[in-house]
Amino acid sequence: MKKKLLGMLLAGVMSVTALTACTSGSGETTGTETQTTGDEGAGTEAQTTGEGGELTGTLNVGVIGPMTGAAAIYGTAVKNGATIAVDEINALGTGFQMTLDPQDDVHDPEISVNAYHTLLDNDVQVIVGTVTTSPCVAVSAEANSDRVFMLTPSASSPTVTEGKDNVFQLCFSDPNQGAASAQYIVDNALATKVAIIYNNGDAYSSGIYQTFKAKADELGLEVVSETTFTDDTATDFKVQLGAAKDAGADLLFLPIYYQPASLILRQASEMGYAPKMFGVDGMDGILTLEGFDTSLAEGVILLTPFSADATDEKTQSFVAKYNENYNETPSQFAADGYDCPYAIYSALQYYAANNGGLDVTGMSHDELCEILISVFTDPNFSADGITGAGMVWSSNGEVNKAPKAVVIQNGAYVGM
Repeated sequence: MKKKLLGMLLAGVMSVTALTACTSGSGETTGTETQTTGDEGAGTEAQTTGEGGELTGTLNVGVIGPMTGAAAIYGTAVKNGATIAVDEINALGTGFQMTLDPQDDVHDPEISVNAYHTLLDNDVQVIVGTVTTSPCVAVSAEANSDRVFMLTPSASSPTVTEGKDNVFQLCFSDPNQGAASAQYIVDNALATKVAIIYNNGDAYSSGIYQTFKAKADELGLEVVSETTFTDDTATDFKVQLGAAKDAGADLLFLPIYYQPASLILRQASEMGYAPKMFGVDGMDGILTLEGFDTSLAEGVILLTPFSADATDEKTQSFVAKYNENYNETPSQFAADGYDCPYAIYSALQYYAANNGGLDVTGMSHDELCEILISVFTDPNFSADGITGAGMVWSSNGEVNKAPKAVVIQNGAYVGM
């Protein structure tokens, strides 16, 4: 499938019109352009419009996510990606440095709030996180009250940012994922009858399901079966799969995480039921699940902001470093974690260039919070990362960037 087609079909869904306007406008700016790409790493690019000024000092960055427990694959990947980014930024020799303070929340909201207070005690100034949605909802309420800037790499529910002007997303929001998935299925004629299996006790899964169903109805895509589960019942999916099979579904849409998805793939195979399988970013990581037969995922399609087999220099540099440091191919979560420190760095560069310089050493978190809010909501600011080119943010914290479609072939993600 050609990338041009993917870009066209997703343009309306992902509000790329706004992104394009911002990107094209960068050619009209005056002053200097700050570039952080090159031999040191992939980096991001920030547009600047002022008299110019240097960014100096040391910024203390906290990371919150599950680094142990069932969701550890997500938090560990984010931490690893962010570590590579911080090391690259510190190696640039610009007079600006970052420290990274990772805290494990075990995907538990209460523990996550405790981790947040630990970071405040450690004089952290901004936070990358949290990684998963429910903990992020809890922490973001605290951070909004305390005026701490948060950039979450992967908590995608709108409730994460709703009513909180200091919380921004680097990942796609759930509504964008659901609508884009339905659009992609229709435009590529992947199915005539679709079944949906989702977790009705999870905000991430339910949110994507709702917008997928609404878009499917709008496009005339027939949804023949809608079945649910909860975390407590995520061990046996024979009833859900039987309903989909009996309804004649030729595609299963799975807006869920990779653990239950792995069971669905195995049990569908045992039943002799072989529809197309279509997932979203929560399924990224299924290939590294211990004990999972990756042949069961052959042909699974995902919409994701990152493909490790992309041939651009930025992606290849990151993938090579990740493989070297951690002996595995990075997931989308690692890529989101990598882009977060660079997005913050670019925003501070932008502010420094337009305000005669900025020294962040010893600045209070609330002062930095207002600076970063002003930049992330500035229509003239955009950042290029390995999960998106020309990323721009709306005032509600949502990022605009185009997703990529990947298919699993021979145990690897392959761009479509």
